[in-house]
Amino acid sequence: GQLAVSPFIPAVSQALDVKARDLGLHIAPGAYVHLLPNIAGFIGADHVSVLLATEAWQAEGVVVVLDIGTNTEVSLVNDGKISAVSCASGPAFEGGHMKDGMRAAGGAIERLRIENDVIQYQTIDEAPPVGICGSGIVDALAQLHLHGIINQSGRMVGGYPGVRTHQKKREFVLVSEEERDGRPAIIITQQDVRELQLAKAAIRTGIQVLLETNGCSDEEIDQVIIAGAFGSYIDMTSAMTLGMLPSLPLNRFRQVGNAAG
Repeated sequence: GQLAVSPFIPAVSQALDVKARDLGLHIAPGAYVHLLPNIAGFIGADHVSVLLATEAWQAEGVVVVLDIGTNTEVSLVNDGKISAVSCASGPAFEGGHMKDGMRAAGGAIERLRIENDVIQYQTIDEAPPVGICGSGIVDALAQLHLHGIINQSGRMVGGYPGVRTHQKKREFVLVSEEERDGRPAIIITQQDVRELQLAKAAIRTGIQVLLETNGCSDEEIDQVIIAGAFGSYIDMTSAMTLGMLPSLPLNRFRQVGNAAG
């Protein structure tokens, strides 16, 4: 096989009906499996599934639909017209390329707040912390920004409790070595901040391109539907604080889980 090259024209874009036996499905070998159509080479049938499952395709008003992952698909539905883009948001929201990032599993920090310089966190299964997953990363970066620990450009500022320098680079300690009985601390590094900035900027840019193409403003968005495993768990206020999502009333957001499945 060969890797596809730009402009990534799909070999097939229409819906297909394939015999189950040809796909190795033995439960009903004589049946047909219906495969939904692709939108384009970079926006697949999974996003079509999201639009159908959420009924966003027939929604009234202006609706933004996001399926957040390593590639994030974004659609804007505007009174029957659907526009879509794909954003290379990368693996940061799934814990990838992060110093202590991990998938959403037992012991992953999934919620985090800073109050009076004290870090309060919640882990999956209430297990001892072993790392931080996507929803926790979004919370952590939002809190660091709100408390002035990272500035508007994303640079980590010294002189705050929890900020330390390692190999001439700043990092923020979420869970110290002492709290982990001598095991390495769980930290957010300056590079982690940069990775998340790239990821959230990709998503926000996708939304902005669709809004501008359709002549819409943030304020005109009636509903934002967020799909995907990660999208189910992020805190909307934290995501808005980071600038990843438009600043809207919370009642305009709807988290729907794995809608493609």
